[in-house]
Amino acid sequence: MRAICERGNEFSAAMQKTPEQIEMDKLRARLTKRFHQACADYGLIADGDHILIGLSGGKDSLALVEMLGRRAQIYKPRFRVTALHVRVKERAYQTDLSYLESFCAEAKVPLLVRDVEIGESPKSTISNHQSAIENPCFLCSWYRRKTLFNVAQEIGCNKIAFGHHKNDIVQTLLMNLVYAGSFATMPPLLQLDKMPLQIIRPLCLIEEADLARYAELRAYQKQAKLCPFEHVSARTKVKDLLSQMEALNPYALDTLYNAMTNIKNEYLPKS
Repeated sequence: MRAICERGNEFSAAMQKTPEQIEMDKLRARLTKRFHQACADYGLIADGDHILIGLSGGKDSLALVEMLGRRAQIYKPRFRVTALHVRVKERAYQTDLSYLESFCAEAKVPLLVRDVEIGESPKSTISNHQSAIENPCFLCSWYRRKTLFNVAQEIGCNKIAFGHHKNDIVQTLLMNLVYAGSFATMPPLLQLDKMPLQIIRPLCLIEEADLARYAELRAYQKQAKLCPFEHVSARTKVKDLLSQMEALNPYALDTLYNAMTNIKNEYLPKS
């Protein structure tokens, strides 16, 4: 009888939810399922890991903090997470630090903040020195990643997690095809050559549209100032190209993602 009453109370509570709450529950379940699938399919998390999350303050990195923070509360596998927010002095875009602190506290994820300045790009450490000078996005990204790698080793992390989603990965594939003449992208799991660190991308099976809607329903706070180069980069042009491809084929995103594991070498030119 008690069990029947409890089920009745649960049903009554569900009936009282707003359409937005019901949508968010369903969306959270879908995101969580694809997050866990990515972790399992690509072996992204193991016992004893200490994962450093690159927290920019955008919707993707906020969702990554939330999901990894929730996953870290589960007993198996046992791992730790720390978030790092890097502020580049010469770049105008900003995120409310107090918001990031409260967000990470709610997710039970410790937060570190580092400030860096972009100096002269040394030829000895940046292979394509001319590109670094001409491309402000390249230089900003290089300094942010350098800081992430340094901090990860300082605090004993063995993995760095980025919030790249399925659209990012497919767009990078198209950028390499169009601009670099290579069939390559950002893999879900990457072992770095020069340091004992792995890069993981637990959101790799999640579509950007789902993350955008989830951020809206969860009322994620937007960045106070956006990157001034956000709409003039090559990635923005490739994002538009992908949208055109999806107009031709609504499943283009999945088709291109699956193509990366469906290489038919016998039908390609021999090197």
